[in-house]
Amino acid sequence: MTEISRSRSLRFLLFLASVCLQILSGFSDDSKSSKNSSKAKSNGKSNTGTKVAIILLGLVAVGLFSFFLLKLWQKKKRDEQYARLLKLFEEDDELEVELGLRD
Repeated sequence: MTEISRSRSLRFLLFLASVCLQILSGFSDDSKSSKNSSKAKSNGKSNTGTKVAIILLGLVAVGLFSFFLLKLWQKKKRDEQYARLLKLFEEDDELEVELGLRD
């Protein structure tokens, strides 16, 4: 099951990386007319591209942090269930005495 979740998270990260690259490549303009445009206009484009890149990096960081918290929570739940299972099968002498199975 962990291999399935790892492959899903890897697929998701690859998808996210490809989307980021598509967005960033969309901001690059290779036409000759853009070279003749004013600096204010090009500064606005680079500023927008930088903002988008920072926002996307923030979203990736939040996603990775939430994935880490999910794995931590799953481990905690698994440990609690294992402790419950051990408690269920441990021998309880007081119960046997109460039921009269043992003196």
